[in-house]
Order: sequence, then C-alpha cells, then structure tokens
Amino acid sequence: MIIAIDGPAASGKGTLGKRLAEHYGFAHLDTGLLYRAVARVLMDRNVPLADRDAAAEVAQNLDVSHLEDDSRLRGAAMGEAASVVSAYQPVRDALLAFQRGFGAGQPGAVLDGRDIGTVVCPDADVKLFITAAPEERARRRHLELLRRGEQAEYETILDDIRRRDERDMNRSTAPLKAATDAVTLDTTHLDADAAFQAALKIVEGKHS
Repeated sequence: MIIAIDGPAASGKGTLGKRLAEHYGFAHLDTGLLYRAVARVLMDRNVPLADRDAAAEVAQNLDVSHLEDDSRLRGAAMGEAASVVSAYQPVRDALLAFQRGFGAGQPGAVLDGRDIGTVVCPDADVKLFITAAPEERARRRHLELLRRGEQAEYETILDDIRRRDERDMNRSTAPLKAATDAVTLDTTHLDADAAFQAALKIVEGKHS
C-alpha cells in the first residue's frame, strides 16, 4: 500500500506522513529532504545552486543513508535552496528511481512531497493533498524555528513561503498540484491531532 501526500511548504504534510506511517507500520520518506541534501552538498562545495549540471551529478551520487539525522537540512534557508534545485529535470530524474523503489517496499510506504501523487507514485492507493493558508503556514514555521532557538521574522517567512509557492506551482518540471484523484485536506484551522484524524478517516475510507 502506498500513501502519497503532496502539498506546499509548511502545510503539515511531513508531520502527517510520519504519523500515518507509524499508525500503519509503514516506512516514511520525506522526499523534500532529498532535494535539501542535494542543495546542501552544492553549498558545502561552494557551487552555485544555478549550476544544473553539478546539481544533477550530486543527485546521481547522493548518499541517502542519514537524511533524517542531518539537522542542517531542516532550516528555512535549505528549504529555499531545495526549491531551486528541485526545479531541474535532471535532478528529479536522478532521484525518481530511489523514490519509486522506496514506495514499492513492504508492507507499505508513505511518501510526502510536491509531486508524489502526480509523478512519483501515480498509482498510489491513497493520495492526499494537504494545504493551508500561507499566513497559517508562516505562523507554524515561525513557531517551529523559534522552538529550535533560531532567529526568525514572521514577515520574512511569509514572503519566503509565497515565493516558494510561486516557484513550485509554476515550474515546468513536475509543478506542485493536486492529482486529479487526490483528496484535498485544508489544515488551516486544524491542529496536528485533528489533521491526523481527518487524514486517517480519508485513508480508511479509500482502503475499506
């Protein structure tokens, strides 16, 4: 069973993906970490993010063994950088096989990202598109950064989120959009527990 979760930045899809995976005993992959890792390697090598060939080479040879443990991948700056390199078709092509292989694992998998239901796993058993108002997503991200002890300005985060939405939705390569057979869940007025219960109801309804 594959559960595909898509949605814009800070919509809550990562938290939701983890909880659904834990609930069902499935493996979970935050595919955004793959693109953040590509961006991190480029930045560590002082290679411009605009270097598409270098980004593709990094993606082809990416070490995916410690993604979840790398705290450097979690910051807002790395998210912005990931949004840049994820627009490159050769980068997406290089990471596609890994993502599909992950999704084929047993007994099941939950993958979250921007194009899981549309490109990576178009035959997923359940497809969710998680969204929320930009202002609410910025508020959540602001609180998250403050909890980590990072300095953050709400207005700056809101601007970043709007810019990433624009880039992700309008790129020519695998733009962010809901799959035609996805169920949209707006979490603007839902806390994490309520969002989980709503998603669980959708999954159970699809899989019953």
